[in-house]
Amino acid sequence: MLVAALSQVAVQLRPEDNIAVAARPLPAGARFRHHDDTFTLPQRIPLGHKIALRRISKGEAVTKYGQIIGFASKDIEPGEWVHVHNVTAGVFERDYAFCRDCPPPPPRPEPRYWMGYDRGDGRYGTRNYIAVISTVNCSASTSKYISERIRASDLLKQYPNVDGVVAITHKGGCAMQYDGADHNQLDRTLAGFAKHPNVAAYILVGLGCETGQAIHLIEHQGLIQLNGSRQKPLVLTIQECGGIRKTVEAGVRAVAELLPRVNEVRRTRLSADKIVLGTNCGGSDGNSGITANPALGIASDLLVAQGGTSILGETPEIYGAEHLLTRRAVSRAVGEKLVERIKWWEWYTGIFGAEINNNPSPGNKEGGLTTIYEKSLGAIAKGGSTALVDVVGYAEPVRAKGLVVMDTPGYDPVSMTGIVAGGANVLVFTTGRGSVFGCKPAPSIKVATNTPLYEHMIDDMDINAGIILDGTPVEEVGQLIFEEILAVASGKKTKSELNGVGEEEFAPWSIGPTL
Repeated sequence: MLVAALSQVAVQLRPEDNIAVAARPLPAGARFRHHDDTFTLPQRIPLGHKIALRRISKGEAVTKYGQIIGFASKDIEPGEWVHVHNVTAGVFERDYAFCRDCPPPPPRPEPRYWMGYDRGDGRYGTRNYIAVISTVNCSASTSKYISERIRASDLLKQYPNVDGVVAITHKGGCAMQYDGADHNQLDRTLAGFAKHPNVAAYILVGLGCETGQAIHLIEHQGLIQLNGSRQKPLVLTIQECGGIRKTVEAGVRAVAELLPRVNEVRRTRLSADKIVLGTNCGGSDGNSGITANPALGIASDLLVAQGGTSILGETPEIYGAEHLLTRRAVSRAVGEKLVERIKWWEWYTGIFGAEINNNPSPGNKEGGLTTIYEKSLGAIAKGGSTALVDVVGYAEPVRAKGLVVMDTPGYDPVSMTGIVAGGANVLVFTTGRGSVFGCKPAPSIKVATNTPLYEHMIDDMDINAGIILDGTPVEEVGQLIFEEILAVASGKKTKSELNGVGEEEFAPWSIGPTL
């Protein structure tokens, strides 16, 4: 029987790893050679799943990326499939070694540029939207009706420089503690969209009796209309206007008055340091940490070298790999902010009887991810290799230049909502299973981790990182992603934009009880 080199069909990421990851489906009975050893696969190994390279005894650490991803729950023989049936997460100590491996600032390369909107107040947009922002779920339909009325008319055709009118709606805004944690976090999130660099103007729409009063939002978040007048934004409430129909009519009139001014704005040449990149991975698989995420990490490094900002979120998907980020922190204080968030998540999940290792999801596991440690090690690859300069709370404005961690849940829409509220003006979203995420007003670039997915969902995927499994260097794909970021920031439409995705995905994080 033919014996092939395992390196031709699987990837061993570090010499010390005791597993390799299948770069394509491998049939049962196939024989492979790895160094001086030869073994037969006792069962089929799906794409993205792990193969034991040597005997792993019960209780022994399973290693990938040169790091612990779990522990063998039974003896595992060479060539065996390594997954949830024979690996458990377990608990192990992490050495945070604050700042020990903090890299120096990358050398500044030749400046790169893109065409964007200079708002004149320190905000730099990649899109030019008008937002209709609902303060509460009770006004969500009304807000949506306003945007739909505008789109159904011929009005937008008269203003070609306006990307659209987007309704920012959600399921909250009431039944929460007044001025409490959820109230202020929702205010911060809504304000982040109102102040977003891709939003040229906005109106607020409420019911009138909700806990999340517009005046609380305006006064606590310092909201003004973004036209240089320093005036408070227009607020419409259904109860004061006299019902839905009258509110919609008033909203359509208000947006119509904003359109000419918004249309006057033109793209201008901006340096790449004006880009704030939001990163996320969703519907991940075993190749996410091998192809798309490391390639995005390269793009992140290229942007940081230009003086830009890259945001890494999903704190529960940093869990178990946080020690690699604390070592890159610019100060102990920054590293300890991340550890404090990790400890908070242990407490938060514990009070509900949950455990963080409940993530990976069933789809992640089907794609080859076994434990949260494995998922996290692959996920943080999106953050590249530069220094960690700050850790911020959910939806807090991101002002630092460089790599920043934002504390967000792992759930994609909630995570990206916070990151966009923080000021990300372009997004890159990696997926191995096939997420179709978009989030207006920020364009979302989709990167597939494997070629079968890219080809199967070609209408939704922007870039194929699966070519890395065929031998294309990860650095080359990272450069490709960076160039796509510049192109999309300059106005190129992403697949999610062409599909009209992004208005339903606004999902603020609610951390407390619904009263």
